Amino acid sequence: MRLILSALVATTALAGAAQADALRDKAAEFFKPLPSTIPALNENTVTPEKVDLGKALFFDPRLSASGVFSCYSCHNLTTGGDDNMETSVGHGWQKGPRNSPTVLNAVLNEAQFWDGRAEDLAAQAKGPIQAGVEMANTPEAVEATLNSMPQYVDWFKAAFPGEENAANFDNMAKAIEAFEATLITPAPFDAWLNGDDNALSADQKAGLELFIDKGCSSCHSGVNVGGHGYYPFGLIEKPGSEILPVGDKGRFSVTETADDEYVFRASPLRNIDQTAPYFHSGKVWDLKVAVQIMAESQLGEELSDQEADQLVAFLGSLTGKVPEVTLPLLPAETTGTPRPTSEVK
Repeated sequence: MRLILSALVATTALAGAAQADALRDKAAEFFKPLPSTIPALNENTVTPEKVDLGKALFFDPRLSASGVFSCYSCHNLTTGGDDNMETSVGHGWQKGPRNSPTVLNAVLNEAQFWDGRAEDLAAQAKGPIQAGVEMANTPEAVEATLNSMPQYVDWFKAAFPGEENAANFDNMAKAIEAFEATLITPAPFDAWLNGDDNALSADQKAGLELFIDKGCSSCHSGVNVGGHGYYPFGLIEKPGSEILPVGDKGRFSVTETADDEYVFRASPLRNIDQTAPYFHSGKVWDLKVAVQIMAESQLGEELSDQEADQLVAFLGSLTGKVPEVTLPLLPAETTGTPRPTSEVK
């Protein structure tokens, strides 16, 4: 009897392992685990000095005209790398037009912003600083601020050795990019992709299978489970204007091509259960509801309650460990540091 039971247990274990391997092989066609090292950046070598400088700049509100808003204001590392608001609040308490994407793993995206208008994180870093509804500053004022503080001048020289006038707007953006490139969050899904069968629950595995079979992985794939490719929101059925505002035509504002109306970059899904509200409009606060809307509008699928729950369970496996970040002590202002202003132009 013991032999029979042992044989049954062994057979069951082998069947389970075979099933896990089959699903992993299937998943490998669409996904890749996070890299173990910081991804290479375009013409921007990552060094400890550059990362430390970038961290200081990321947290420094003096890059804004008001001295109130920093990169961290909209990309809070303790709340999923975003600000958990429908749309962000910026200079003069103005509200921006779109939901703030997470900065976590953003280095893995093909392009930045919902419409992909920035080719990399360095280009992205320059945008909010100059946007009137965000930080409302100018490159000239930023450079004046940085060069007014001897500590920053020394840090820029260390991060960009051999460069004359190293504390400039371009190098500011490169340093922020270098820091943000370190914000990688390894998740249970990565452990599972790398061979750990126990890293995912049964519901998460069922959700993964649904994610692939239903076609979600057609747009949300790769190492960041999205973050590349541009797709119409409402491929099968357009959501209502409360979710898809008629005034925001997405990538059309970049290309001015009719085919790009209401087209957006596929959202990366890592840490998605930490970054409500959802979509570029930030109008949906429940991840399960967001999944159901995507199934109907993009795939023409009406999910059962169990299917929606299993998909949400799978998405939970994409939530990873945020690297520890120690708050930097920022350089002190001097009499030459530009004074903050709250004036809205």
